[in-house]
Amino acid sequence: WGAIAAIAAKKTTSTIPIVAVAMGDPVRSGLAASLARPGGNLTGLSLGWSNIAGKWLELLKETVPRLSTVAVISNPDNPLNRSLTKELEAMAPTQRVKLRVIEVRDQQALDGAFELAHRQSQAVLVLPDPLLYADGQRLIMLAAKHRLPAILLARNLVNAGALMTYGPKFAVAWRRAADYVDKILKGSKPAELPIEEPTQYELVVNLKTAKALGITFPQSILVRADEIIR
Repeated sequence: WGAIAAIAAKKTTSTIPIVAVAMGDPVRSGLAASLARPGGNLTGLSLGWSNIAGKWLELLKETVPRLSTVAVISNPDNPLNRSLTKELEAMAPTQRVKLRVIEVRDQQALDGAFELAHRQSQAVLVLPDPLLYADGQRLIMLAAKHRLPAILLARNLVNAGALMTYGPKFAVAWRRAADYVDKILKGSKPAELPIEEPTQYELVVNLKTAKALGITFPQSILVRADEIIR
């Protein structure tokens, strides 16, 4: 799972088949020749984060009153995070917000990152990265401690107390990954199995967390939500 893991696996072997999930842009990162025909020993699912990066800013802008600055917590060693950061910086002016990019390379730095986010922004977005999400409960705790409206990109974390998430349906991706493993074990070649991008995204919001933060979700978001945690 994740771009860093996919790159590490690809560097390790050019013969053992690899099925990767959430690998960012596999063509740009050199993991595949193309989505339609990867051409090597790796295939799987790209979760299409770049297709929805602007949506995260839009959701925060709609939800947080007088939002002017969004803190973006990113792992700069992750090529997907670097790419998403550039896309968010390009999209921020369209939502009339500024970005404060905070780089985190280890779990210990998260406390300081949220402290900085609290001082310099009114909301936070944690980019998808296995290191950043190694302890999801800690992310929820830090967002609550600093009273920061946060988009966390893991659906289960909204059930646990995060404010909201918008992203691909991970359960669908993992089931499709199992299908790919099955096909390879039955003789299909990874080079000829197209890398899929998601077709299903979901918006989940937590009303209890919003109330604790003194936020009211606008009707425009509630009517679009796939699930509302009350």
